[in-house]
Amino acid sequence: MSVQFVFGILIVLGYVVSPVVLIWGWTRWAVDHSEPRTILSVLSLMGFILATASAVLGVSTVAYAQVHHFRYYDPMLLRIFRWGFLLSCVGTLCGISGAWRQSSLRWYAPISGLGTLAFWILAAAGE
Repeated sequence: MSVQFVFGILIVLGYVVSPVVLIWGWTRWAVDHSEPRTILSVLSLMGFILATASAVLGVSTVAYAQVHHFRYYDPMLLRIFRWGFLLSCVGTLCGISGAWRQSSLRWYAPISGLGTLAFWILAAAGE
């Protein structure tokens, strides 16, 4: 696999799939969250919330970077990368753990976690 192909997949996951899945997943959850609560459906919801938190951190960091210029290898920016990566990884793991039983966020949680993880990998690679 070429590097361009891998970066192309990461760009599609991070900038196209992730926002669409997050919006679609929250819409689906708002309409269909009356299902019975099981530990696996709670894990899916928790993974989806963590992926959303990672996305909010990413969007707010991009907005903040328009006002405040980050230095090369700025310690604050590296902490933000670390937190975004960690939120995405834990969200993906929770989402995968919750995918074993049917729920409204069964597939949205791991896919959105992987999408935000792709965003953070691209952001760190651009540093």
